[in-house]
Amino acid sequence: AALQLLAKDVIAVLGPQSSAIAHIISHAANKLQVPLISFAASDPTLSSLEYPYFVRATQSDYYQMSAVASIISQYQWREVIAIYVDDDYGRGGITALGDALAKKMSKIAYKAKLPPGAGRTAIQDMLMQVNEMESRVYVVHVNPDSGMTVFSAAKSLGMMSSGYVWIATDWLSAVIDSSGHVASDATENTQGVIMLHQHVADSGIQQSLLPKLNSLTRKGNRSSFSSYTAHAYDSVWLVAHAVEQFLSAGNAVSFSANQNLQAIKGSSLQLDSLRVLNNGDKLLEKVLQANFTGVSGQVQFTLDRNLIHPAYDILNIGGTGFRTIGYWSNFSGLSVAAPENLHSVPLNSTTNDIQLHSVIWPGQTAEKPRGWVFPYHGKLLRIGVPLRTSYNEFVMQDDGPDGVKGFSVDVFKSAISLLPYPVGCTFVLFGDGLKNPSYSDLVQKVSENVSNISISLSLKNYCTIFIKLDFIHFVLLFWYHSVL
Repeated sequence: AALQLLAKDVIAVLGPQSSAIAHIISHAANKLQVPLISFAASDPTLSSLEYPYFVRATQSDYYQMSAVASIISQYQWREVIAIYVDDDYGRGGITALGDALAKKMSKIAYKAKLPPGAGRTAIQDMLMQVNEMESRVYVVHVNPDSGMTVFSAAKSLGMMSSGYVWIATDWLSAVIDSSGHVASDATENTQGVIMLHQHVADSGIQQSLLPKLNSLTRKGNRSSFSSYTAHAYDSVWLVAHAVEQFLSAGNAVSFSANQNLQAIKGSSLQLDSLRVLNNGDKLLEKVLQANFTGVSGQVQFTLDRNLIHPAYDILNIGGTGFRTIGYWSNFSGLSVAAPENLHSVPLNSTTNDIQLHSVIWPGQTAEKPRGWVFPYHGKLLRIGVPLRTSYNEFVMQDDGPDGVKGFSVDVFKSAISLLPYPVGCTFVLFGDGLKNPSYSDLVQKVSENVSNISISLSLKNYCTIFIKLDFIHFVLLFWYHSVL
């Protein structure tokens, strides 16, 4: 359809609404020297070096993933699981996320990809797989067509409860914006989710334009412009200003044939009808020289062809709607102050001391999730506990899940819980309970790799720790089977 449109001697193209399609059409735009202005293609791999006639009239996911990485760093999580759609948009965004996390000393622990248009069964299978992993921080970067199914399936699997962290890129806010209101099923399935939204500052231009837009769409009054609508509207004016300046400079609109384009037998695409826009480079130059205030804010490009002042709202879904917990911009990072209020303020100002407002996480809790759990199938650290007949206040056998309890056990478990990574452990009782066991015998049997201490201790790569519990102290003896 795009090639058929280009065959009609157009001088500029608005769109497409997909990064995957933009990759394809950009090749034709380059050959025909026709500026391609997209207000939706956010894939950072759509670079001006490879596609010189591609103009991104929206924010690049390079900046959005920097915002996500800043949020993760703010809460001191070190590993995340990325759930993404397996196309140019998804792959490009997750690559940018990995780079942004590396700068914050964090990383993507696992990349869970979904085919475009994935069904509920495929989504559930993927979620069950990642739910068995250690990380409980999920970054969802998918298309709107399957995005809400991810959260619906996650809720049915119990993954929208306390302890989980969900961060959605701006596809989720686009879904909510397009509906004009927050649907009850959408909020019900996304309680506690943090989502990003391209920042659009309130302005008089918006207020004067809203009644006209509402009369055209017949959707009634809307509280504000969506970022998608704002960038689409400004893209039209961007082309209009460029064409006007192009013609005012004495340039004429003309086309010439491209000898390299030949018709393909049996194809409905008449490639030989495509013609090159003469002086297309001059029209592109006028586009990139744009400098005006639009509905989305200042429309002006940097040297690397990105819109100036990239910024995002950080929203927290809760109840029947959502609230703004802060902002991110490439100028100030995370902040509770709107980006446009900080451009003239020094970065060390007290207005930016508080980086984000409080969050209501999944499970309706205000306590920050730890971000990881002990893996279901991970190798356990085996703790040998002497089954003594005296000093039971320090350690004794118990009918609870751990099988032991006491002061020294509580101290050990508290120390383990403070580690910044998960360590699964199990307590192994040593002794018959009728007399105090010999610590020397216990250590000797472990060093000899015997397996008669109630459970097998001979599995390779398992680390066994034996705790000597004596009055108010304990000694940890570490033994690695591979070394011994």
